[in-house]
Amino acid sequence: MMAISVPMARAQGADLYLVVAATIGGGVFGYHCSPISDTTIISSMASASDHIDHVNTQLPYALFIGGITAVLYLILGFVMH
Repeated sequence: MMAISVPMARAQGADLYLVVAATIGGGVFGYHCSPISDTTIISSMASASDHIDHVNTQLPYALFIGGITAVLYLILGFVMH
């Protein structure tokens, strides 16, 4: 995604640091929320818990923080531009 977001940021005149941070943060968010992520699968296997239960317990926390982060990125995008 970095190969797409950086040229778009330059073309639009957006703050490059903010775009890079949002791209990396979005990748980590998607990796954390994905039920087919290797770390999610290994975590549920290592704790001997049901995989879907593990995903369902970590998803509300990730979505809550992801929502806060999205709002902060929107605010910073308006302030810095």
